[in-house]
Amino acid sequence: MNASTATISAEIGDRDFIAILLLAVVSDTRYLDGQPQELYNRGMTDPPENVSEPRVKRHFDSLAQEAFLSLWRTYDRLRILEDDLFQRFDITAQQYNVLRLLRGEFPERLPTLALASRLVSRAPDITRMLDKLTERELIERVRLPQNRRVVEVGITEVGLKLLKELDSAVRKCHQRQLGHLTESQLYQLIDLLHQARLPHEDQSGVWH
Repeated sequence: MNASTATISAEIGDRDFIAILLLAVVSDTRYLDGQPQELYNRGMTDPPENVSEPRVKRHFDSLAQEAFLSLWRTYDRLRILEDDLFQRFDITAQQYNVLRLLRGEFPERLPTLALASRLVSRAPDITRMLDKLTERELIERVRLPQNRRVVEVGITEVGLKLLKELDSAVRKCHQRQLGHLTESQLYQLIDLLHQARLPHEDQSGVWH
C-alpha cells in the first residue's frame, strides 16, 4: 500500500457495512475529479522526457487507489440518506446494527464479545455504545452467575418496538440508495465487494 492510500485509510477508519456497499456502481467514463477518461489515461503514463513541456496532472496514484476512492465517495453519497433516517429516531447506524442482531437472537441473548464480532464495522468502544442503548431501555445486559466475567446482551420490548417502527423506513432507504440498479447488477456488486474484502476478513468471522 502506498503512502497516499495508507493516509486515506487511516483517516476514514472503519465504516458501517452499508459503507462497503459500492464498488461496481462507478461505470461512467468520468472519474472522481470530473476529468474525462482520455485525460486520466494520459495522466497515468510516464512523464515526458522534455521537462519544459507542460505536464498532465496525475489524478490517482494507481488503479487500486482510484477504486478505493470511488468506493469511499459512493459510500459517502449513500450514507447521507442513512444518516438522515437514523437521526430522526435518535440512533446511529451501528446502534441499529446491534439491535438488528439482537432481534435475530430474541428471546435469547448474545455474549458481548460474540455481538461485537458480528457487527458490520468494528466498535472500538462497544461498552459505551451498549451503555447508551441500556439507558434508553432498548437492550438489557445480564452478568452470568456461573461466570461473572461474561455479560450477555438481549433486546427489550422497547427495542423491538423501535425496530418495528424502523423496518419500513429502512427498506425505503435502501431502495433510494440502490434501487436504480437491476437485480443482476446488485448480485454482481455484492460479489465484487466480497472479493475485494475477502483477503482482509477474519476467516472465522461471519462475513468471510
